[in-house]
Amino acid sequence: MKFSEQWLREWVNPDIGSQELMDQITMAGLEVDGFEAVAGEFSGVVVGEVVSVEPHPDADKLRVCQVSNGATTVQVVCGAPNVRQGLKVPFAELGAVLPGNFKIKKAKLRGQPSEGMLCSESELGLSEDHGGLMELPDDAPVGQPVADYLKLNDVAIDVDLTPNRSDCLSIKGLAREVGVLNSLVTQAPVIEPVEAVHSDVPDIRVEAPEGCPRYLGRILRNVNLQAETPLWMREKLRRSGIRSIDAAVDVTNYVLLELGQPMHAFNRDEIQGGIVVRMAAANEKLVLLDGQEVELTADTLVIADHEKPVAIAGVMGGEHSGVSEKTRDLVLESAYFDPITLAGKARQYGLHTDASHRFERGVDYLLARDAMERATRLLMDIVGGEPGEIVEVASQSHLPEAREIDLREARLAAVLGLRIDRTKVEEILVRLGLGISKLLKDGWRVKVPSFRPDISIEEDLIEEVGRIFGYNNLPVTEPTASLGLRARKEAVRPMSAIRNFFVARGYQEAVTYSFVDPKVQQLIDPERQGIALANPISADLSVMRTTLWSGLLKTVAYNQNRQQPRIRLFETGLRFEQGSEGIDQQPMLAGVVVGNQNPENWVNGRRTTDFFDVKGDLEGLFDVLGIDVSFTASEHPALHPGQTAELLRDGEHVGWLGTLHPQVQKNLELNGTILMFELFLNSIVTGYVPNFKDVSKFPVVKRDLAIVIGSDVAFARVEQVARKQAGEHLTALRVFDVYEGESLGEGNRSLALSLFWQHPERTLNEDEVHSLFNGVIEALKEELGATLRS
Repeated sequence: MKFSEQWLREWVNPDIGSQELMDQITMAGLEVDGFEAVAGEFSGVVVGEVVSVEPHPDADKLRVCQVSNGATTVQVVCGAPNVRQGLKVPFAELGAVLPGNFKIKKAKLRGQPSEGMLCSESELGLSEDHGGLMELPDDAPVGQPVADYLKLNDVAIDVDLTPNRSDCLSIKGLAREVGVLNSLVTQAPVIEPVEAVHSDVPDIRVEAPEGCPRYLGRILRNVNLQAETPLWMREKLRRSGIRSIDAAVDVTNYVLLELGQPMHAFNRDEIQGGIVVRMAAANEKLVLLDGQEVELTADTLVIADHEKPVAIAGVMGGEHSGVSEKTRDLVLESAYFDPITLAGKARQYGLHTDASHRFERGVDYLLARDAMERATRLLMDIVGGEPGEIVEVASQSHLPEAREIDLREARLAAVLGLRIDRTKVEEILVRLGLGISKLLKDGWRVKVPSFRPDISIEEDLIEEVGRIFGYNNLPVTEPTASLGLRARKEAVRPMSAIRNFFVARGYQEAVTYSFVDPKVQQLIDPERQGIALANPISADLSVMRTTLWSGLLKTVAYNQNRQQPRIRLFETGLRFEQGSEGIDQQPMLAGVVVGNQNPENWVNGRRTTDFFDVKGDLEGLFDVLGIDVSFTASEHPALHPGQTAELLRDGEHVGWLGTLHPQVQKNLELNGTILMFELFLNSIVTGYVPNFKDVSKFPVVKRDLAIVIGSDVAFARVEQVARKQAGEHLTALRVFDVYEGESLGEGNRSLALSLFWQHPERTLNEDEVHSLFNGVIEALKEELGATLRS
């Protein structure tokens, strides 16, 4: 909220400077975001009076004026369209310096001497308005410095309020805070009821009391909206960042800034029958004050007449019911709208108004009548008019309930770290407007006022006491706690081990969004339906991912578009599926590899990474984790047929490895051979518990074996059969040659194996090894159809 320091000081004026005041406000939890002077820096500008105006003899658009500064009269040439005899205007005398270091000197304009300058608001740095001279009131004292007359020795302060402090979105609320901080009483304007002079009242019907528990209306007849808003009000609005429009709008904006109650003025002639507060009908349309036509949804609270909606409640009025210079009768509105009902409605229609900003955060539900009386009195002072009675429709059952909260003295001391004198606590609570309804043995029963909807629990009261007592006055204490270490199963490998493994292999860790493009996800994982987000950031981030590949492939595209040929990424995160008992979240590990196996240099060649390179990375990971995982040929809709492996651990599915399907790759506009894997983390992190075993000092016995076997038989199957038959003392089994050729016959290949045996306590004899070796050969023949290669 932006406000004028001088306006605040009209309510409460502590004996401190501007900077100290801003520091005090910030330390009270109302952060000052910035401040600026309310006008540009100038000197030598006084209130001048145009004594006479004559046409310029040589220029149609210029006028020769005689201008008085109260002591002398000088000639000034002026081209402003609104210059006229008797006008009071800022007059820059000879020697004056305007903003931008613009000095006023004697000049001749088309042959006519000019000794000074008549100023617009923009030339004084007051606003961007340069359409004409700044007109001062008729009673402005001629010759008085304009800076003194307009009280421009002022600062506009911008306070960045947290959403819970809606009570400070007004001069009244800010003055209350400053008064509490400085132990001063605020000087609020006296608001007295305005007596009705006619019996004409609006017909008001509230059909949605849950959204509008209180609605007040009043008719003000025979107003003159051609009357100008007083300069003092226009200045206060300007310094608060609000542009003056007309008297009716200016007054409602003034009351909003002063008291914190948004209001609206309708043109009575455009209200058909009466006012109805209701939910919008589906597909109803409304042209707003800004000229935008919106199609209303059924969950939007509207103000309507008996024929059509005339405003979005608490957000913005409609164009056709707005006031103009020709308006003679007004219907004033002052209401309390439920914050939950209005939450997000302004944003839904692409709007953000001062009214919606306050109503969404919560307005004092007892303030509407005072605001109505205040606005009525101001309007009558400016535009005249005849007020009628105030009509109020309220649903007490839907209004917020008055709350009482117990504050314990011991709890206050424990949280703040010191014991504050009871009298001091009571003084703070009372000055904050938090009435003490009952003194308790160990504390206080505090009555929460209607203007503090943010206070609902004991900790809120403690925060208020600490805030006003002064955060700087609280002792600095270090929190202490005893933390018991949780036992961790030794067989469960930490995530750091997995991350370190992949980093060591040249991968980089990626972190992608959990919400993804539904079109991309449908390409990659068509068998699962992603959970749609209720309020997505954008259309291409609108569903929760069912696989980490969606984000990783998008990252690959991003890098390839920036000329990165070699990409090795891995990611750990959750995938999301709709389960029978809610959303099922599963931790996953995924990776993607594209480009050369090694960075290109004078040693490494340009060999492209293939399926077996990535398979080797995973096998290395499984060795680190201490688990056995087998690779079985399979199919996946996102992977290339014939280049896809399903990963199994003890017969249970734990993941996939394969090459991206060509069609998917084409649709995603990716280049190169893209290899991917994805594993269920919970299925692989638990391995064996390491145990110490003596290193055998006895010799290793090695036997080599060459077999011819079908090309469709995986080596994993060969290894499984061989190890099963080779006995417990087999320490290693390695392939040292693979051969395929015409001499072996079509569909066959030769595997050359080395088998190593070693006993931990003695030397193996030849008969034992020969028996085991022959057993391996016979098992391979019987189970896999292998033959010895001659």
